Amino acid sequence: MVHDALGNTPKLSGLDIERLSRLAFEVGPIRPPSEGGSHSLLLRATRNCPWSRCKFCYGLIYNREKFQLRTVEDIKKDIDTVREIAEAIKGASWKLGYDGTVNADVGTALIRTDPSLNANQSFILVYNWLYFGARTVFLQDANTLIMPSAELLEVLKYLKETFPNIERVTSYARAKTLAKKTLEELKELRKAGLSRLHVGLETGDDDLLKYVDKGVTSAEQIEAGKKAKEAGFELSEYVMPDLGGRARSQQHALNTARVLNEIDPDFIRLRPFVPGPGMPLYEDYSKGEFKLSSPHERLQEIKILVDNLNVTSRLCFDHFLNSWYRDRSRRYTLFKQDYEGYKFPEEKNRVLELIEEGLKIDESVHIHVKDIIGMAL
Repeated sequence: MVHDALGNTPKLSGLDIERLSRLAFEVGPIRPPSEGGSHSLLLRATRNCPWSRCKFCYGLIYNREKFQLRTVEDIKKDIDTVREIAEAIKGASWKLGYDGTVNADVGTALIRTDPSLNANQSFILVYNWLYFGARTVFLQDANTLIMPSAELLEVLKYLKETFPNIERVTSYARAKTLAKKTLEELKELRKAGLSRLHVGLETGDDDLLKYVDKGVTSAEQIEAGKKAKEAGFELSEYVMPDLGGRARSQQHALNTARVLNEIDPDFIRLRPFVPGPGMPLYEDYSKGEFKLSSPHERLQEIKILVDNLNVTSRLCFDHFLNSWYRDRSRRYTLFKQDYEGYKFPEEKNRVLELIEEGLKIDESVHIHVKDIIGMAL
């Protein structure tokens, strides 16, 4: 680290910091935990959700706003802005004697020179992305694959040309949209650099899919998942324990396992359901028409799911809502919550053992979903 005579981080000269503080690109509201934090660059390709009718979705996420396709030109301009911000940050690194490496001292020096950068979302996002290696990009919002394939291909190619060191480009995708794409289109997108897709399976039960207005059938989910895998994508499928409540728990678990067995995705990620204000399903819960399961009942549902899984996937509990605990101290969660999870079939028995362990612990130790209703998730 370079210091002045007083031991303070120096202000930078010779850089257009005022311009840097004005640079900004569009960022959407959500991303998967495994693609977010500080590691992935968030690049908005579409706005909001083209379906936006699921009864389990918080209106506050997209505010039920109209879905919009961004133009290729606008997305390219954002990529150019990211490049300009990145070049300025690396320029500061060179001036500080770090040979282009982006470390904490570089960020400190830039913010000390212009404190407004600390409130600039675009600067912070690019700085963190560079700090963690600038290897992954997540395309927002809810269903990037709905873009015409030729336009998405143009964006992907431009992104890779601009940042050739990117190792992974990922996106959310609706199963309905995936099922409608041809295999050839998907293979082209994969070849252009789109490498991982995140799909909200939620459930494989057709009655429940209809009840929550998911807008897709289990057959379409299977078709979409198989097509994504055949095209060469790494596939994450998201499942919502307790989406069917007590009444549909068993059919939810059994049919979800059935669909996942057909798809055999790379990752199965559990996101336990929590109703909350602004969600259509919350109204059913408030009126007593939807009964939530207890912590042990949720574990029993997951046990049925796991027991019936015949996949080579990784089962992941990578969200704080998977909040079952191993002892009364609540210091240790029952399941590890990293992004890689448990490899099946090798660790299937281990997961079943953990479930049995959780069922032996008094329910009061586990966090009940009723205690967190209304929290911003």
